[in-house]
Amino acid sequence: MNYSKLNEVELDAIKEVSNIGAGNAATALSQMLNRKVDMTVPSVKIINFSDIYGLIAKEDIVAGVLVRVLGDTPGNILFVFEKTVAFDIIEQLTGMREDNITEMGSSVLCEIGNVISASYMNAIANLTKLSIMPSVPAVAYDMMGAILSTTFIESAEFSDEILEIETTLKSEDAKNLGGYFYYLPRAGSLEKILNSIGVI
Repeated sequence: MNYSKLNEVELDAIKEVSNIGAGNAATALSQMLNRKVDMTVPSVKIINFSDIYGLIAKEDIVAGVLVRVLGDTPGNILFVFEKTVAFDIIEQLTGMREDNITEMGSSVLCEIGNVISASYMNAIANLTKLSIMPSVPAVAYDMMGAILSTTFIESAEFSDEILEIETTLKSEDAKNLGGYFYYLPRAGSLEKILNSIGVI
């Protein structure tokens, strides 16, 4: 699919499907953290592969959890926490404060990524009746630009354009929690999703 040719109806449908997935993911995270967490309405961006490095030259150290989407609509889900947020969440769930992410900390972040991505994919699977499942999560602790670059490069393997669906985590008072959720469908996956809901 040529993402640049997506019309308004198709873009709205992508946002709606992603919004349903994000709502489920936010609910799952709220239950894990025992506090109210919301996700913003997803923004849909079409990025040309050649522009990636100019867009994401970010040096902030973050914790990224990558989950590959398997089944009928392959792609990637990337969940990113700012450094302090990752440590706060690990402390909340383990009772221990870390200065560097240990094996236990990585396991906690993997489990969060697993639960959130599974909730997101289950919502889309139920809506589309497609078979969608998550891979085992992988945790990276690196600069934001490095993590995004790696994920985008893999997503662009079969296309010069990337469809990025980005959602931001918000607390109950609407403040940014320092967490970001990206869904990057591979070429061919988006057509199946839109076709399944009768848009194309």
